Amino acid sequence: MASKSKILWGGIALVVVAAAVVAGPRLMDRQGGNKSDGIAATAGGPPVLRRLTQAQYKHAIADIFGNDIKIGGRFDPDIRESGLIEVGAGKASVPESGLEQYGKMARTVAAQVFDKQHRDSLIDCKPASVTAPDDKCAAQFLSQVGRLLYRRLPTQDELGPLILASAEATKIVGNFYAGLEIALSSMLQAPQFLFDWEVPQKGPSGKTLDAYSKAARLSFFLWDTAPDDELLTAAQHGDLDTPKGIAGQVDRLLASPRLETGVRAYFADMLGFDGFDNLAKDPAIYPKYSFGLAIDAQEQTLRTITDHLLTRNGDYRDLFTTRNSFLSRPLGAVYGIPVPKDAPGATPDGWQPYVFPAGDPRSGILMQISFLALHSHPGRTSPTLRGKALRETILCQKVPDPPGNVNFNLVQDTKNPLYKTVRQRLSAHATAPTCVGCHKMMDPIGLALENFDSIGTYRAGENEAAIDASGEIDGVKFNDADGLGKAVHDHPATSACLVNRLYAYSVGRTPTKSETEWLRSDLMSGFVADGYRLQPLMRRIATSDVFFRVVSPDSEAKPVRSASAQGVGQ
Repeated sequence: MASKSKILWGGIALVVVAAAVVAGPRLMDRQGGNKSDGIAATAGGPPVLRRLTQAQYKHAIADIFGNDIKIGGRFDPDIRESGLIEVGAGKASVPESGLEQYGKMARTVAAQVFDKQHRDSLIDCKPASVTAPDDKCAAQFLSQVGRLLYRRLPTQDELGPLILASAEATKIVGNFYAGLEIALSSMLQAPQFLFDWEVPQKGPSGKTLDAYSKAARLSFFLWDTAPDDELLTAAQHGDLDTPKGIAGQVDRLLASPRLETGVRAYFADMLGFDGFDNLAKDPAIYPKYSFGLAIDAQEQTLRTITDHLLTRNGDYRDLFTTRNSFLSRPLGAVYGIPVPKDAPGATPDGWQPYVFPAGDPRSGILMQISFLALHSHPGRTSPTLRGKALRETILCQKVPDPPGNVNFNLVQDTKNPLYKTVRQRLSAHATAPTCVGCHKMMDPIGLALENFDSIGTYRAGENEAAIDASGEIDGVKFNDADGLGKAVHDHPATSACLVNRLYAYSVGRTPTKSETEWLRSDLMSGFVADGYRLQPLMRRIATSDVFFRVVSPDSEAKPVRSASAQGVGQ
């Protein structure tokens, strides 16, 4: 039987390749057209081919087959580009090791779909005989699930080899469900599922995405998952070819509780929370740090963000000054705040709302453990790392990498009797001509957070010396971390960065030059007029013609990669 299984899996691999080849003309058409398409020069960008992120893969599997389906296997690391994994997904490929892992995940998922616990609820039809092929039932199931996995109606050229493979496997193993399981596993490894393919088509005002590509772009942007049945039906019936139809679906997606998943996905990407996967702290210095604390730190920030932006419909800039947050018991131990299990408003999993009182040194998400711990060294703080992270993550300002020959010994010497605080050590280090320029960009920001150690615990001094938390950002001076939060709140690049990053996230690439002009004028002015609120901004993006407009990859609409401290387009 083992040898037969190898033959079956090898045959299925050929089926996948054959399906891709048969679909080739359609897939190749996704690469765009030529310069004579009549696209308006005001905005637009090339279609993208994006590998699903780890989160999108998991969300799609859960939505299609159920939250209890386990995924066995290991994902290749996501790629971050221009500050976002969602943009890096357009550069991600699948190496041989990744193919093996996708195969393992596919087989694990397919086995659960067809086990006795799930198959009656997930498969609408019944075979005439469990021990013999049933092409009609197989075609019905594969067509239905293929529509959800491929995010469009599968073609007969794609379904035919799968139905045939299912029948041949059933003959060998003598079980209809086992044969169909192998066909489903093949679909789960297919490029049509693993990648988001975008198809251009002619529209009234030029080239735009086809209806199914629009559905996928909307769903991955707003929900971080594949389109649901209603959105696919809207695409199939032509509703997404009209502004009214698009607006109706966008409003439905925005009104859904699943919008929270999409918002959490964006901010987890923007804030670089994947960095926690490899974050370590010296246990001798920070015994309270653990994997569980890292999970709670991310959750605190995401709860703060979604509560402020979705539940309260608040001003985005207030995230950097708000005192409203949420705590778990592990977080309370680091913050020095008791978190009783039976506190008013506590959730069954132990979370409770908390308001940091006036005068407390913490306000805004920059003073939460997620930012402070992620941008520190294992055994000490780093104003340079924190300042760099704020510049690049919150303000979209690129900070040059340090020269390769920089000597960090003085900065790392935390026991130096002459330079007891980080401020003193950095001042001595940054006198080198090759260092002073960049450190002026980062250190005056990060030093405002020096009252918080490498895992975010408050401290008044270092090595028995008082900490000076004063600082400056682009000419605005402040005395402490609270002042930093207010300065970031008022900085024009803070809101401009969100507009730029959110749009790049929504389309899966850096904005083109013409799109940048639109971002700076129309989208930014609308964001200001809406009180810097997130949901109206998301709606403006998703209902705009620019969001779906496509230009040829070799046109003059090149991605913008330069950085600007004040505007959009970095």
